[in-house]
Amino acid sequence: MKEVLAHIEMKKQEYAKSEFFEFLQDKSIPPRQRLAFAPCFAPFVMCFRELNEYVLRDEPTNDPIKALVNQHTHEDDDHWFWFLEDLKKLGFDMPSNLTDTLRFLWSEELKVSRQTFYEIYRCSYKAIPVHQLAIIEAIEATADIFLEKTGGAVEELEIDSNLKYRYFGMHHITMDSSHTIYSSQNAEYISNLQLEKDVEKEAFELVDHIFELFSKLADSLLDYAKGHKLQSPLNEENYILLAS
Repeated sequence: MKEVLAHIEMKKQEYAKSEFFEFLQDKSIPPRQRLAFAPCFAPFVMCFRELNEYVLRDEPTNDPIKALVNQHTHEDDDHWFWFLEDLKKLGFDMPSNLTDTLRFLWSEELKVSRQTFYEIYRCSYKAIPVHQLAIIEAIEATADIFLEKTGGAVEELEIDSNLKYRYFGMHHITMDSSHTIYSSQNAEYISNLQLEKDVEKEAFELVDHIFELFSKLADSLLDYAKGHKLQSPLNEENYILLAS
């Protein structure tokens, strides 16, 4: 598994060069505008709990690798709460009727966000535990970069308010880094797993596919943020109302 993990690290560094992440770090753009992609991210975030609960999780198990996967799904399936909190704090929780909401969620603009989840679902369903583990490691690698960059924009917003952003900010990074899968004992166990050549080959292919999916998702989030100019920043009164 060492070779697969090294490949994930290489792909992670390539992924970090995305134009989307340059955009997130551009301080000439107001931080809230840099996060204007958040509504577009909703289908992916909100489906992630179901990926964990209904696709990756299979309990009980006597397989130590599957046990790690199961534990990770329990630790990772409630982050959507933080996402909803942050949408409200960012001022994106606008009143809308049900039909308009459905049109938005299944619109062409959000197609890539939806399809990213569908494809991860397809790759993960019935995959052997070590391949599910490779998928998780690749997804977490993309999250490391994503949260590092959104965290910078959020930090600027937090300076101007009493609000903390749990999904896009440091809270999410801290919680992810504390997952059981990253304990020194488990990290060593995963790294030392010996894979048959055909199993290793498929793991490499899955990792490449995951990074390809997330690269396309990053491009779509960038297009959405650039295409949706926010009218004005949240003012002090808005912050007070949101914090109450």
